Amino acid sequence: MFEVRQKPDMVERALLVRFYFDAREATESESLLEELGELVKTLGVEVIDSVLCRSREMHKKFLCGAGKAEEMAALARAHECDVIIIDNGLAPSQQREWEKLADLCVIDREEVILDIFAKRAQSKEARLQVELARMQYALPRLARMWGHLDRESAGSGGGAGGGASRGMGEKQIEVDRRLAYQVIDRAKREIEAVRKQRKTQRKEREKFGTPHAAIVGYTNAGKSSLLNKLSGADVMAKDMLFATLDTTTRRIELPDGQPLLITDTVGFVRNLPHRLVEAFKATLEEAALADFLIHVLDATSPEIERFHDTTLEVLAELGAADKQTITILNKIDCVTDPFELISLEKKFPGALHVSAHTGQGLEELLGYCSQVLADRVHEQEYRIPQQRADLVSLLHREAKVLSTEYENDDIIVIAVVPAAIAGRLESFATSPA
Repeated sequence: MFEVRQKPDMVERALLVRFYFDAREATESESLLEELGELVKTLGVEVIDSVLCRSREMHKKFLCGAGKAEEMAALARAHECDVIIIDNGLAPSQQREWEKLADLCVIDREEVILDIFAKRAQSKEARLQVELARMQYALPRLARMWGHLDRESAGSGGGAGGGASRGMGEKQIEVDRRLAYQVIDRAKREIEAVRKQRKTQRKEREKFGTPHAAIVGYTNAGKSSLLNKLSGADVMAKDMLFATLDTTTRRIELPDGQPLLITDTVGFVRNLPHRLVEAFKATLEEAALADFLIHVLDATSPEIERFHDTTLEVLAELGAADKQTITILNKIDCVTDPFELISLEKKFPGALHVSAHTGQGLEELLGYCSQVLADRVHEQEYRIPQQRADLVSLLHREAKVLSTEYENDDIIVIAVVPAAIAGRLESFATSPA
């Protein structure tokens, strides 16, 4: 499989190509080709040229006609490119035909995304998920990875003619496939173990009923920057696609005193390979299991509507499409045209105007989060005996203590209390909730 990190000197110059087959797809195809360029640059590969081609029909061998394919191969050779990257998905047989024609490495959009994920994955969980997705992708493509497919591993049994009597051995590709299946099975087992561990951790959180929100959105929309601004965390936030692959959860306090766990998730992208959605469900399930979602949109993006729709499509695949969602227009400080602001408000009515860079709109966002969870907290006064200091500690840990006074042998505490712990303190309340 194509691996930039292992071949830094081999892959340096790329020709990007996208084919479309309907004139109505021209604008979106151009946008997707530009996005592919950003993905490739993320890998540190120089984009020498980008070509958008229309084909009247889809051909089985090259996607396009043989003449157009030869033209693209000649262009890549003229530019001294190391790789041709085709934005459309390629079947294994098409990939082999392109490489035979061009005598160059030829990959598709999915392989680019997989290589980015492999480069960025940090946690054991993310690395396992990447390994699984990459092996599932590479399995039907093993034939192009070997120049020794006829090599056989024949056993030599005892006695004369032992080798012949035992028949032909395994071809190398059969060995490789068997090893690939072993890797896939191992990765699946380890990912399942990770999911069980995450489930256990989630149950520990749920003991206290702390509400949970997941930040979702298109890649590079500013999700990590938003988490950093809200929580004071130091999650990597860079102007690049897929800067975040591992989920990060931070605890913050809402204006009404209620605690909230916020999780930053991996960004979505158009034409996200389905096997990546499957492989990353252990990570993305944070979105499916959250109490509500914070959907971050890049207000400066000309493709904001398509990015919005792509996120909703992926959420639907995860079973999270019906979650209560707060939509925010991030980077709003960079939108200076009043007509553009009016247009955004019409496209996304009710969306909050936010800047994770300047902090604009964050108080309003936290207020909305409090409103979403309003039925989970209430203010209450408690009279707690001093020998039950453990309950006072619980209030300080899981609620917002507004005041504390001492009267004889009792501690008088006024606090904003989550419903999850209110029952444990009910007998000490000075008035009904």
